[in-house]
Amino acid sequence: MAVAIVTGSAGLIGSEAVLFLADKGLDVVGIDNDMRRYFFGDDGSTLWRRAMLQRTVHRYQHVDADIRDESALTQIFSHYGAAITIVLHTAAQPSHDWAIREPLTDFATNATGTLVLLEMTRRHCPDATFIFTSTNKVYGDTPNRLPLVERERRWSVDAVHPYAEYGIDESMTIDASMHSLFGVSKASADLLVQEYGQYFGMKTACFRGGCLTGPGHSGAQLHGFLSYLVKCAVIDRPYTVFGYKGKQVRDNIHSHDLVTAFWHFAQAPRSGAVYNIGGGPASNCSVLEAITAVERLIGRPMRWSYDHRHRAGDHIWWISDIRKFREHYPAWNLMYSFDRLIEEIYGDMHDRQVQSKGI
Repeated sequence: MAVAIVTGSAGLIGSEAVLFLADKGLDVVGIDNDMRRYFFGDDGSTLWRRAMLQRTVHRYQHVDADIRDESALTQIFSHYGAAITIVLHTAAQPSHDWAIREPLTDFATNATGTLVLLEMTRRHCPDATFIFTSTNKVYGDTPNRLPLVERERRWSVDAVHPYAEYGIDESMTIDASMHSLFGVSKASADLLVQEYGQYFGMKTACFRGGCLTGPGHSGAQLHGFLSYLVKCAVIDRPYTVFGYKGKQVRDNIHSHDLVTAFWHFAQAPRSGAVYNIGGGPASNCSVLEAITAVERLIGRPMRWSYDHRHRAGDHIWWISDIRKFREHYPAWNLMYSFDRLIEEIYGDMHDRQVQSKGI
C-alpha cells in the first residue's frame, strides 16, 4: 500500500493532487481544517471541495487537523509510517494583506507548520518525496527593480534584459528586498525545505509558483486573483483593481499542470531542489487584460473600480522562467493556455452559480 499525505487537501492545489494521486493508485490522506474560511470568510471556504472529494474519491481519507499540531500529525505519520511515499504540502496562509492582521498566525502556519511536517517526514518516512508549494513572493519586491516599460495595457521588461524572453529564473536573489510578512514566512518555509534536502539528504523540492489557479479555487478578494475576478463577473459583484494602473502582469498555471509537474518530480526526485513554476511566456496576463477576457465570456461589462494603492510587496511584472524544470523533466509540458484556463474557470463558476439558484 502506497500512501500520499496531502496538506491543504480541499484547497486548489491540494484537491487537484488528491484527484490525480488517487487516479495513480495511491491511497490519499488529506489534512485540512478549512483555515481558508478563517482567513477569508465564506468566499474562501473549501468545504464544498472537501465534500466533493469525500463523495467521489474512494481512496481518499480526510483528517480535520491543523498542520501546526505536532501531536495530531504524529498520530497520522506514525500510523502510516514507511508506507508514505509522497508528502505534498500545499496548506498555507496565502495573503500579503491578511498576514498583517495576525503575524503570529501567518508565521506559525507557513513556517512552523512546514517545519512540523518536515520533522514528521524525517522521523517516520524519510524515504518519502517531500514537495512544497512555495511562492514567487520569496523574491520580495526585487522583480520591481527590473527595467520595466509601460505599455498600453500591461507592464513589460525592456527587451534587452535577459528576463524579457523567458521570464525570471531561480538565480534572482531573495535577499535585500521587502517581502511582506507573508513573503517572509513562506521564504522561511522554503529555506527549511531546502535545508532538509541538503543537510539530511531527504528528497525535497520547492516549487515557487506564480498565479496558481483553476476551477477548484475558492477565490476571495485577498487571494485567488483569477478565480475571484471571474466570480465577481458571474455574480455581478463590484471588483477592485489595486495599484499599478491595473497593468501588473501575472503568469497563470492551471492546478492540473502544476500537479503533473509534482508527479514528474516524484518519479525522479532530487534533494533540496528549487524551481520557478508558472504559466511562463505562454500563459500570462495583466489585470486589465484579464478583465477584458472575462467581459468577453460574460457578454457584458464588469463592474470594477480602481484603487491607486498597490499591495505592499506586490509584483509589477512576474513571468516564471520554467526552463530549469523542463530541462530536468523534459516529458512535462503545459497543457493549458491562458484562454483555455479562464474559459474553464468561467464555465465551472457559471455552472455552480446556476446550480445554487436551482435554475
